[in-house]
Amino acid sequence: MSITQQYLLDSYRAAQHDERTPPAPGQQDWQVIREVRDYGRFRAVVEERPAHGRIRAALARIARAGSAGRGSVSRGSVARTPRPHH
Repeated sequence: MSITQQYLLDSYRAAQHDERTPPAPGQQDWQVIREVRDYGRFRAVVEERPAHGRIRAALARIARAGSAGRGSVSRGSVARTPRPHH
């Protein structure tokens, strides 16, 4: 049975019992992804692991700029992935 078929069956059963219909499949995917990411960040802080991702990249840029003798971080354009809006 596919996700869509299960959703339709659950919606039908909810209607028969005068209950709320379940959320549509995929409706809360971004919320789950954010919660998993935040939990991973929380665990990293609790376990005192080194920074990953954006923080590590920023520290690496600062370290490279300092070792190159420039003394400041370049203000060049940076490609970023846009965040989905709620």
